[in-house]
Amino acid sequence: MERPIEAVAADIADPMLGLRAVVALRRLADQLELRQVQAALDAGHAWPEIAGALGVTRQAVHKKYHRPVTTR
Repeated sequence: MERPIEAVAADIADPMLGLRAVVALRRLADQLELRQVQAALDAGHAWPEIAGALGVTRQAVHKKYHRPVTTR
């Protein structure tokens, strides 16, 4: 039975395996964040609201997502 990826990432017994798991989790988190930012914009939320939910400044979230995300 495979262990959940977060368990592999937290396990220090095999650091190289753990680092690969951390990279996979980071990629997944980035993909999910992009989807949620797009969904928030589609739902009518403004950049300051999105930034607040992400715990960053409005400028930071706008800089990161103003090109990949399109307002519909």
